[in-house]
Amino acid sequence: MLNDRHGPGVRTRVLLLASLVLIIVATTTSSLFIIRNTLRQRAREMLATELQHSASTFQDLEARRLASLDRENAVLASIPSLKALMTTSDAATITDSAVDFWRTSDNDLFALADPDGVILAANAENSDSNLLKRELQKTISNPARHYLISGGHLYAYSVRPLYFGNQKTGTLLGYVINGYAIDQQFLLQIGRGAGSEAAFITQDGIAVTTLPPEQKHALQQSLSSLRSSNEVILQAGRERFLAISRDLTAAAGHPLRLVIMQSFDATDRAEREINKLVFLSGLLAMFAGAALMILLARMLTRPLEALAAGVRAFGEGNSIYSLPEDGPQEVRYLSLVFAQMRDEIQKTNRALLESERLATIGRMASSVSHDLRHYLAAVYANAEFLASPLLPADERAELFEEIRLAVNGTTDMLDTLLIFGRTGSGLQRLPIAMSSVLDRAVALVRTHPDTAGIDLRLSACSADTTASLDPKQVERALYNLLLNACQSARQSRDGREVIAFVSADESNVSVTITDSGPGVAEKIRESLFDPFVSQGKQKGTGLGLTLAWSVAREHGGDVQLVSSIPGETVFCLTVSRQTSQDPTVNRSHSFTP
Repeated sequence: MLNDRHGPGVRTRVLLLASLVLIIVATTTSSLFIIRNTLRQRAREMLATELQHSASTFQDLEARRLASLDRENAVLASIPSLKALMTTSDAATITDSAVDFWRTSDNDLFALADPDGVILAANAENSDSNLLKRELQKTISNPARHYLISGGHLYAYSVRPLYFGNQKTGTLLGYVINGYAIDQQFLLQIGRGAGSEAAFITQDGIAVTTLPPEQKHALQQSLSSLRSSNEVILQAGRERFLAISRDLTAAAGHPLRLVIMQSFDATDRAEREINKLVFLSGLLAMFAGAALMILLARMLTRPLEALAAGVRAFGEGNSIYSLPEDGPQEVRYLSLVFAQMRDEIQKTNRALLESERLATIGRMASSVSHDLRHYLAAVYANAEFLASPLLPADERAELFEEIRLAVNGTTDMLDTLLIFGRTGSGLQRLPIAMSSVLDRAVALVRTHPDTAGIDLRLSACSADTTASLDPKQVERALYNLLLNACQSARQSRDGREVIAFVSADESNVSVTITDSGPGVAEKIRESLFDPFVSQGKQKGTGLGLTLAWSVAREHGGDVQLVSSIPGETVFCLTVSRQTSQDPTVNRSHSFTP
């Protein structure tokens, strides 16, 4: 327990400082309160206007898409083969053949109904056909409705009658229903252009939204407010949103509302900046008053300077600097608290070093999980082939060998992660020919389903391609580049080919991969090697090029997009024959090219 010491003027200084602080705090607080309320009121009015504009934009966009859908339906209704199908009046035949017309229409929803409006066939991705029929049957009876809710999916649809002959004198054969799914991508077209988020809500909850999962949960908790009010403020974590809603129940036959939200984030940032300026002004005034008080209480300066010197010494790395033990009670108490804080900071720093190593392991685990899916794809594809009883013994042996290679690759990746966790280094270097590593990568990528129909060729190299490599890591990098090339070549309408060859000079070994795909989009070339950057893929995580770049950098090299035009895209992976880089340094930055 510290002893109380009171010098001349201490009580007066405390009283004056307390009065000064109270005045400044009261002035600053009242200013902040007035500014905050004014900003928030004006921000809400501006956001409400912008959200109303976004809602109008949605209605215009929806009207155009429905008009386009009507035109597509008119084309479908004029197809002779579809009319011929409907003349059969056989439900089973119509149900089976409707799938082909659905695929031809390239729309998310396709259905056929008889002249009485009874749904005979209904097709949609990831939907129960019988449930879809029942829900669609309830909806199409009302011509004013063009929204369908089925199995947790939301569709906009159009109905078109089918006639044998012309519409006035011909015979009604039935109805064709065509529609598209209202999904997250569609909502992005509505809101993100204006910096807004959007969602559709039904009586069962949120059908689709552009919000991330954590903010979607906040929206879920506010559904009752949105159903009863057209304008609501939502709190999603630390971020506030202004939300307006439009009732679309009349067009759906079920409770349906469009919700458009915009964040107060920009306004909150401006508010924080203004608050900061006002606060700093008040703080400056408080320091000026404190300086006057110090002139009246010089006895306080020496212990305070000693304490400040202790703080500076600690900032420069001296953790054993002697702190003042005399002076007023406040100074001695601060000295004691700072000594305790200094000890806690040292403990925390040691804990941070350990947590940084664990975080690095976590980043490497993300890398491994990406490539693990490729190995599992090889095992799965070959296992399906092995299930055939007609497979010859020699082909069966080849498939077993490819499965063994994939399993070994998976084991090696997991071993690398364990080694990295124990030693802090994930690379196991040894002298090996790059051509042999490329051969193994090609053999493995040929087992992937996306290489079917691709002419994958290797060009011979007579030069010495030996380098100090981690063969498994480099094989992973080459596998990713080759698989990306094959997936790109699959999009080509002409020759689908991928060519890989190895070249070498005195200091480096390079692998050049050329594909006949459509090329890399201009908009992503600057961020091509960033994590989660992908172009036109329905699967994958967007980490393949990032991992290849990371492995190349760890081997003293690089991955570059040499050129990209329709029909010819060239990537080049280069590694140093002998590198002295510390792999643990590069590993810690492997996800930030």
